[in-house]
Amino acid sequence: MSNKALVAGVGMVKFTKPGKSEMYDVMGAQAAASALADAGIDYSQVQQAYAGFVSGDTCSGQTALYRVGLTQIPIINVNNACASGSSALFLARQAVLSGVVDVALAVGFEQMNPGALAGSDASLRTPITVKIDEATSRIRGWDENAPSGPQYFGGAGAEYLEKYNVTADLFGRVSVKARSHAGRNPYALFTDPLTLEQVMSSPTIFGPVTRLMCCPPTCGAAAVVVVSEAFARKHGLKNTVEIAGMSLTTDSPQSYESSMIQVVGSGMTKLAASQAYEQAGIGPEDVDLVELHDCFSPNEVISYEALGLCPEGGAEKFVLDGDNTYGGKVVTNPSGGLLSKGHPLGATGLAQITEVTWHLRGLAGDRQVADARVGVQHNIGLGGACVVTVLKR
Repeated sequence: MSNKALVAGVGMVKFTKPGKSEMYDVMGAQAAASALADAGIDYSQVQQAYAGFVSGDTCSGQTALYRVGLTQIPIINVNNACASGSSALFLARQAVLSGVVDVALAVGFEQMNPGALAGSDASLRTPITVKIDEATSRIRGWDENAPSGPQYFGGAGAEYLEKYNVTADLFGRVSVKARSHAGRNPYALFTDPLTLEQVMSSPTIFGPVTRLMCCPPTCGAAAVVVVSEAFARKHGLKNTVEIAGMSLTTDSPQSYESSMIQVVGSGMTKLAASQAYEQAGIGPEDVDLVELHDCFSPNEVISYEALGLCPEGGAEKFVLDGDNTYGGKVVTNPSGGLLSKGHPLGATGLAQITEVTWHLRGLAGDRQVADARVGVQHNIGLGGACVVTVLKR
């Protein structure tokens, strides 16, 4: 296990609104081909592939990658809720670190429908979903007329405001920052600037969460090529980035006991972050940029603290001091995040890795984080899975 796993190539398609995209297999093939071209590697050199998606037909990974080539390699389909793409990368890295393969491909894609995720959708309504609903109902009550996602994260947001005696403007400022960053990103879905007044006066979805604090349903795809250090050296690959630490965690008993902040993954994030930091030999103070899971603005605030970017209860000061943006301590979601770039479930984690890789290579254009050397990716799937990845230049 002394081998290193390196990101050799990344690629993604621009995310779109539902109904405006290519079919999922076309998007997945495009993203995979882009990542392979970026790495300078032919698909015939890939020894294993992992495909992340949430809603789709059986063997959707094969459907997408058969467009790239028919090479008879193992193609493993991965469904870990919104952390599916990151989970695919976790497996690809593990295969390389173990020495089983020298080249692995992770691809993620999603073709979504308009509107909030439907709780009645059989592919989304599972025993785990029922478990989360039961915990939410017990902790804060249940509204049959509200979408489940906003209830989870809105409930967590309300708990945070009560616990630390702050106002929902904190969440609004996160949305304003997200849109400001997205304005520099040609891959972002929403790029028009927002004011705090616009965010706070947009329609209330649930609790403190307004419409402009919610990520949009999105279609898209992204891919990452992972290689061994020996393969990179042998083939003269340039611009590689080390996956210096990576952890995938699941729920503990505390996840469903008495706190909505725990229900939405804070505990999973804390453990995954500590494990990934330890593997990489860094602390949160060493991080230059983070792509974190801001499916709703409250979750960005909760994640600041879970990732150790600021003390518990310190998010308001962190935001008001500008420590979450350019010129501050750590640039969070320079891409615009899920709030503005979009959130095609299976693609999100790999798109985050793509963004961090571009910054560490110095190729992020107008949104480049100056002198970026260490980047972190954070991806949550309720039910549950959390992936935290540390990338080093």
